[in-house]
Amino acid sequence: MKEDDRYDDFYESKPWLKFYDDGVPESIEYPDINAFELLSGTASKMPGKTALVYHGKEVKYGELLRYSENLASYLYSTLGEEEKVMLVLPNSPQYVIGYYAILRANCIVVPDNPLSTEAEMTYKVKDAGVKAVITLDIFYPKVRKVCEELGVENIIVSKAQDFVLPPSDERLEHPKFTDLINQSGDLPSLNREVNKTAALLYTGGTTGVPKGVELTHYNIVVNAYQVRSWIDVNKNDRVVAALPLFHGYGMSVLMNCTILSGGSAILMPRFSPEDFLKIVETYRPTIFAGVPTMYIALLNYPDLKKYDLSCFRGCFVGAAPLPLEVKRRWEEVTKATLMEGYGLTEAVTAQCCNPLKGVNKEGSIGVPFPDVIFKIVDIETGTKAMPVGEPGELIIKSPSVMKGYYNREEETKSVIRNGWLYTGDIAYMDEDGFFYIVERKKDLIIVGGFNVYPKEVEDVLYKHPKVMEAAVVGVPDEYRGEVVKAFVVLKHGVEETEQTKQEIIEFCSKYLSKYKVPKYVEFKKSLPKSPIGKILRRALREETPGGMR
Repeated sequence: MKEDDRYDDFYESKPWLKFYDDGVPESIEYPDINAFELLSGTASKMPGKTALVYHGKEVKYGELLRYSENLASYLYSTLGEEEKVMLVLPNSPQYVIGYYAILRANCIVVPDNPLSTEAEMTYKVKDAGVKAVITLDIFYPKVRKVCEELGVENIIVSKAQDFVLPPSDERLEHPKFTDLINQSGDLPSLNREVNKTAALLYTGGTTGVPKGVELTHYNIVVNAYQVRSWIDVNKNDRVVAALPLFHGYGMSVLMNCTILSGGSAILMPRFSPEDFLKIVETYRPTIFAGVPTMYIALLNYPDLKKYDLSCFRGCFVGAAPLPLEVKRRWEEVTKATLMEGYGLTEAVTAQCCNPLKGVNKEGSIGVPFPDVIFKIVDIETGTKAMPVGEPGELIIKSPSVMKGYYNREEETKSVIRNGWLYTGDIAYMDEDGFFYIVERKKDLIIVGGFNVYPKEVEDVLYKHPKVMEAAVVGVPDEYRGEVVKAFVVLKHGVEETEQTKQEIIEFCSKYLSKYKVPKYVEFKKSLPKSPIGKILRRALREETPGGMR
């Protein structure tokens, strides 16, 4: 047997399975259903159970199903089937109803960030061929302008206060959301061709032209079942939905998985530490899934000690590297395991995670979910399996891997090869089968021929007592090619001085080799972030031509 084959066989043998918590299966039997049936299946069993909580108001599963089917009948009568419908909505009952209504009408969901610019929205509406938009009155002027420009006639408008206050009698130029969800009508036979596209999620806007990720009904259903199995999400769970539902992470982990499990989703249209802590105080949620910046904001909230956070039985974190100091502090405050995981929109979302009850390795993204295989291959060719402990590109084989990029055959072929999804992330696997993300290929810094991985430097920066947030990028240098530059947000009350910069550089020198130590430190009031809260290193690189402060 060739050595390369031996490494291939090692990954295929799934050495990580021995670390699964009791009750987590090696494989799951996934039903061949339309993703709408995640809702209808639960609603048929427990119609009186609370599905959604929004600003103190509750929506029961039976109501959620009825509202979705009524809206679906309007969409079907207006559009027919297999058309694209865009949601321009924050986390709200309107979003959840609209999402499942589109699926029930045998149409395709196109979620968009409601804070997108007109240009960004125009691109997606045109690229996807959107035929209708569901939105709030506060976003209507922007939506109307885009739709008029592109000839999209069908707009459904909800008032921002709907589901909080009684519906108003105000007449709108377009159909009112509250009218449509209370009017029944004919529905098509539910299409159960599970490999049909259910949702088109746009990604890659921070690395180039956004691409529409085609997710099938099967992809969406599979991922909801995988997430549920990992910590046995159930009807007694109350989940804080602070991540945007228009993102794959929020859509699958917080909405679809919760609804499949019969739990209650507490919807936050906009994350803030103060509002989050009020939810904790009032509803005693059991599960939270967020990004590192959310945990950092909570841990730095001045009045955090006034709140009892012992209600959580588990917390997920993903979408960006988790500083080790943040993990340790959160677990100290809550006594709940903070499970770092990893996923990407091209596979719906989460594909691996640290166990809830078993071995939880700091700095690791955990082990692959049921029915998922991870492999590390050489960066140059992407064909040679790498030995344990050696970094390479992470590739994934999973039943939730996308159908492809919409209308981008060549780009699809470049990332899906021989059944494997090439992630573009540099990672390695340890002897137990736990995986570690080293860096995105594009974020690697090369200083005088030596590789510097930003996460390693950022982990040190987060240990500094004056640092609240940090990000590291490479900037041009005549002698070394590149050098390290750190962007830092200081904690409240700390002065931005040259002395503080030198303190930070000297602090890093104690923990890092000389070539890894930041040459430049720049203070920022805030760091640029994606809609989900991921710090955008690319935006920081673009701010700093030539490596000057």
